Amino acid sequence: MSSAPAPASASSSSNPTPVQTPAATISDTELEKLLSREASAFNREVEVERILKAFKLNPYDILDIDESSTQEEVKRRYRQLSLFIHPDKTAHARAPEAFDILKKAESELSDKDKREDLDAVITQARNLILKALNLPLSTPVTDPQLKGLEPPFKVRLRLQSKELLIDEEVRRRKAIKMNLANEGLEARKKDEEVAAKKRKVQEDKQWEDNREQRVDSWRSFTKDTRKKKKAKVAILG
Repeated sequence: MSSAPAPASASSSSNPTPVQTPAATISDTELEKLLSREASAFNREVEVERILKAFKLNPYDILDIDESSTQEEVKRRYRQLSLFIHPDKTAHARAPEAFDILKKAESELSDKDKREDLDAVITQARNLILKALNLPLSTPVTDPQLKGLEPPFKVRLRLQSKELLIDEEVRRRKAIKMNLANEGLEARKKDEEVAAKKRKVQEDKQWEDNREQRVDSWRSFTKDTRKKKKAKVAILG
């Protein structure tokens, strides 16, 4: 007669032992915030590098804004970028330099005369591109003929503007150099005039100082001459 199976003991429960999870696990929300901060820091450094590499003679390049932007749009863009790359908010070593470049660009676009001069160069560049494309100078940017260009019209405009601005800067520096040379020549002329006046004053002073000596020499000369005349008369008599 077979014996009945022994009843299961309490220690051999069929329920598995639950796995304990660490109490210090990071939540999805905290992880998202951490990744967001890291992405933001990376983007700030990328923007600093972009500003440092931007063409310094074109403030539109530095602010990365369209040439047709209004003054208010320029200021708004400057405020956004200046807060984004502020040295207090990014660890990039050259953030202060980029901040200064950005500030100078905004200042130039806020100066009515400087912006008009810059826009005149850009208009010249635009006209050159349209002429090369055999298009009327009145062709708007939205014209279908300007779509699908390779490189794009905006890229061409920036490149052509860059060439013209560099040429203008070279001429400006040459003019400054020439002006400095002329100023140096004028300065040398003035120095020579001053030196000549000083020499004249010294010569006049020496002339006055030697006046008595010259008078005495003349008196001695005339006295000796009279003696010689008297001696000759005595011999002849």
